[in-house]
Amino acid sequence: MAPIFCFFLGLFLIVSSSNAQGPPSPGFSPSSRVSTVTFDQGFRNLWGPQHQKLGQGSLTIWLDKSSGSGFKSLRSYQSGYFGTAMKLHPGYTAGVITSFYLSNNEEHPGNHDEIDIEFLGTTPDKPYTLQTNVYIRGSGDRNIIGREMKFHMWFDPTKDYHNYAILFFVDDVPIRSYSKKSDATFPTRPMWVYGSIWDASSWATENGRYKADYNFQPFVGRYTKFRVTGCPANGPASCRPLSASPSGFGSLSLQQVSAMLWVQRNYLVYDYCHDPKRDHTQIPEC
Repeated sequence: MAPIFCFFLGLFLIVSSSNAQGPPSPGFSPSSRVSTVTFDQGFRNLWGPQHQKLGQGSLTIWLDKSSGSGFKSLRSYQSGYFGTAMKLHPGYTAGVITSFYLSNNEEHPGNHDEIDIEFLGTTPDKPYTLQTNVYIRGSGDRNIIGREMKFHMWFDPTKDYHNYAILFFVDDVPIRSYSKKSDATFPTRPMWVYGSIWDASSWATENGRYKADYNFQPFVGRYTKFRVTGCPANGPASCRPLSASPSGFGSLSLQQVSAMLWVQRNYLVYDYCHDPKRDHTQIPEC
């Protein structure tokens, strides 16, 4: 059974495609209760400023042979809802990753937490792969314990903008597959919100079989409709993040669960919990 953080990731990626052919509607999206902010209200450039452009309410970042680009939220959060609408580059994009994620890697280098939404580039005859991933306490001991789930995209993310979001709880988390959360099974430290486009040719597309080809540069990622709300680090103890469900409680509705399971049944191509090569003593939530 997949852990709760991937459970939430899967849900809100379904929401993004509710207008596309395929999955049943989850019926409710937390984004309906969150106002959008401009890039400057919530974020700043982190690296590759010459490969980043603001205009008409959207952010464009790109990768070419000289550099990629990335951005970061203005503050860190203990929990919350973080979303954006993204449009990916069409055509040959093997080796290229376009991402939106939470991390505290600058605060805790070599021992960080991370929750990822990553789009793994592809060749023109195959769909994009969506990878969700979670790192807990990083890889400081050289023993990298990722919690990857991969989906083939069930709609074309290059044709229009689609909404993606991470709902991240620390307190009062509804746990479905294990009874206790801890530093070993759930990220508990504050994280920042990031986005980036970069070259991951060594592993991104079919385990590195296909590399980034800069004859097709630049590779462009577009972001708009940023949503950032939550409990900031060192905020009041009374702060509570946005609920995942229309009821206002942490548990998902039956309609939300149904939509998530539809995508898992039809488009899930890798689940770390079902990988016989993994050491399952290190992933107790499975």
